[in-house]
Amino acid sequence: MESVQKLKEILRESSNLVFFGGAGVSTESNIPDFRSNKGLFKAKNNFKYPPEVMLSRSFFDSHKEEFYNFYKENMIFKDAKPNLAHESLVKLEEMGKLKAVITQNIDGLHQMAGSKNVLELHGSIHRNYCMDCGAFYDLDYILKSGEAVPICDKCGGVVKPDVVLYEEGLNMDVIQKSVEYIAKADVLIIGGTSLVVYPAAGLIQYFKGTKLILINKKPTPYDKKAKLVINDSIGKVLAEAIKFD
Repeated sequence: MESVQKLKEILRESSNLVFFGGAGVSTESNIPDFRSNKGLFKAKNNFKYPPEVMLSRSFFDSHKEEFYNFYKENMIFKDAKPNLAHESLVKLEEMGKLKAVITQNIDGLHQMAGSKNVLELHGSIHRNYCMDCGAFYDLDYILKSGEAVPICDKCGGVVKPDVVLYEEGLNMDVIQKSVEYIAKADVLIIGGTSLVVYPAAGLIQYFKGTKLILINKKPTPYDKKAKLVINDSIGKVLAEAIKFD
């Protein structure tokens, strides 16, 4: 494919690229996205509230047990494994080309694949903290908790996932680091995101380079601004593009 060949040439020449990924990176690991026809927001469930309500901070505060029922059933995919996209990004980082992975995903698959510098805009299911004393708990603690709502074994406080819920702000340190990496990059690859969710989608405006690459199965609002647009599987595209001669 001609567009993949062009991407290969761009990657070969670059030593300062940043990757910004969305849910489409994880769908190839069989983790559903939110807004597609098969996504979480359109899937049938047995809960009496819509998913976007159940994933809000106010719902967490007022319906903790129902929140955790939904969260464990729909947001945690413990058996998911990294796919070709994650593995390709690790190789680009090992080559010294990729400086940072910025992700909207909370599944930790980039780190599982071996990526070292990952900025998680929406947090991670693998980090959980007591709301009272701040004690840290891993994912297994949440899954194996005998309580409907996980309780801190140090102080008895409620343990909350370190994920950004609706009505919560993003971590400003993560945002600032993301802006710095994007502003310094000569290549920005955006993959698996429709670029319609803010404030994350607004990060694109900080890119000052000329090589904006968009890899997504469907068009995005930024296609006309990109040097290269590839509407295909991100894992397949990246795996092919890093096969340097």
